[in-house]
Amino acid sequence: MKKVVLSGLAIMLLAPAVAFTQSGMGKPTAATYITDEEVKAVNALPGVDRTIRVMDIGPENFAIGIIHRVATGGARAGAGAAAGRGAAAAGGAGRAAGAGRGAAPQGEPCGEQVGATPAGATPGAIAHDQQTEGYLIVSGGGTLVTGGKIVNGRRSPADSEVTKVLNGPSCSGPTVGDVVKKVVKTGDIIIIPAGVPHGWTDIGDHVDYLSFRPSARVLEAGYVNPAIKK
Repeated sequence: MKKVVLSGLAIMLLAPAVAFTQSGMGKPTAATYITDEEVKAVNALPGVDRTIRVMDIGPENFAIGIIHRVATGGARAGAGAAAGRGAAAAGGAGRAAGAGRGAAPQGEPCGEQVGATPAGATPGAIAHDQQTEGYLIVSGGGTLVTGGKIVNGRRSPADSEVTKVLNGPSCSGPTVGDVVKKVVKTGDIIIIPAGVPHGWTDIGDHVDYLSFRPSARVLEAGYVNPAIKK
């Protein structure tokens, strides 16, 4: 795994964590701190998309993860997870968050269903029904593909652990239309609204990025990655 440049990072999520008042009103009363060491410990796990924590912040839940994608092409086995990252193996929350997003299962059809995928379609997109994502590139870079519409897609299983702790209900498949391809690098920030298809291509060596996911209680609060669970 390539070294993640997170010098001196101690992430304080400004949204409070799971600490409730005694009145039982469900109002959080404390912040959550995620240290540089914890981020690195989770990023050292195998796989692609690793959730670090999912927190109840009152009106919604909030997840943060660290994603590691290897070079496209020769190392396709790791980076190609974008093609079906909506639902990796459903072998428990720890495995789901540690194993990353793997090959897409044959779920229910989603997106626009056409007879044959149009020539020139960009493979490997995913769109989350309700889940907005923010990315902070912390190491490496590549070409991020966003926009357009998914054709001949497949839905992620509603009961999979990946759906519960990573990104909620999603549709994966090739994307066509008004697609934007933009090279991103360390330090860049990207915000992807719910419903917007996105994926990666042309990753040179690797790309690592923190993912911030505010969720209307789609993701299950209380999850802590086993690598940092005390």
